[in-house]
Amino acid sequence: MVVAGLVLAAIGGLLHVFIFYLESIAWTGERARSTFGTSPQQAQETRELAFNQGFYNLFLAIAVFLGIVLFTAGQEVAGATLVFTGAGSMALAALVLLVSSPAKARAALTQGVIPALGVLLLALGLGL
Repeated sequence: MVVAGLVLAAIGGLLHVFIFYLESIAWTGERARSTFGTSPQQAQETRELAFNQGFYNLFLAIAVFLGIVLFTAGQEVAGATLVFTGAGSMALAALVLLVSSPAKARAALTQGVIPALGVLLLALGLGL
């Protein structure tokens, strides 16, 4: 279960790297606007906010990846702590999105279910 939890957390991390790309690099482009349902004007007006938010997603992904590296290198407590922090934050941020904007349930589930399952399986695998 530990390996499955780490793999799911890594997949969640990869998704959040992609979200970083959309929000911080490609925000005003057609793909990002289509994904987030914004007009060209809305994208320009919210560019700074999206840029910042994208980096939050990147930092969560980095925490997960670093945690996996540490865990597999034998630093299990530090590694698991980082994976729980990064993937857990991804899952909780998705829950906040779901509660605050029910119309965005698909986006919340897309970005939150995989990291949540990673946290759950890692916790079960570690006997927590």
